[in-house]
Amino acid sequence: MTQAQREKLKQKLLELHAELTGKTPAKIEPNRTDESRVGGDEDEQPLNEMLQTIASSRNRNSDIVLQRVVKALGKLRDDPDSFGECEECGDEIPFGRMEAMPYVEFCVNCQSKRDAPKSGRRRHLTDYK
Repeated sequence: MTQAQREKLKQKLLELHAELTGKTPAKIEPNRTDESRVGGDEDEQPLNEMLQTIASSRNRNSDIVLQRVVKALGKLRDDPDSFGECEECGDEIPFGRMEAMPYVEFCVNCQSKRDAPKSGRRRHLTDYK
């Protein structure tokens, strides 16, 4: 990876860091806004629970991405020559992948191994004959 490419990725990481630290967490609304109100719209409760789950998931994902961005910025600062190398196999991560996710830690092959189902092979419809 060239110095110009590292600098471009560093700028992307800094922009992403600023965006994530400036963002307020998604608001998780309470299920009932009025303690005296019981019953009412039967679709309201499941909808509120779904919205709470989505907000919670977004907050959690933002925190994870922020941690990975901070880690990538630290790696750029402390060991710039190893920035862009897969943490598993040591191969260089393609620049296109780094451009899409400048905080990525693994090459596609190693990431797919990590994401593979842990319980063995995946089940298919034909397995149940």
